[in-house]
Amino acid sequence: MNGVASPCIDVCRMNPETGFCDGCFRTIDEIARGRCTAMTRSARSSLASRAANKARGS
Repeated sequence: MNGVASPCIDVCRMNPETGFCDGCFRTIDEIARGRCTAMTRSARSSLASRAANKARGS
């Protein structure tokens, strides 16, 4: 997978208050764009960074 893991942890539950998945902190639009394995390394890295920021509340 080119060094950047998927943020998915198999806890797939959308939080209506935040709009993020409770497991991976992605939005439904980010999830719907496709599997992380189909993304470029740069796109996966960016997605992982945004998800980590959301998880921290940044």
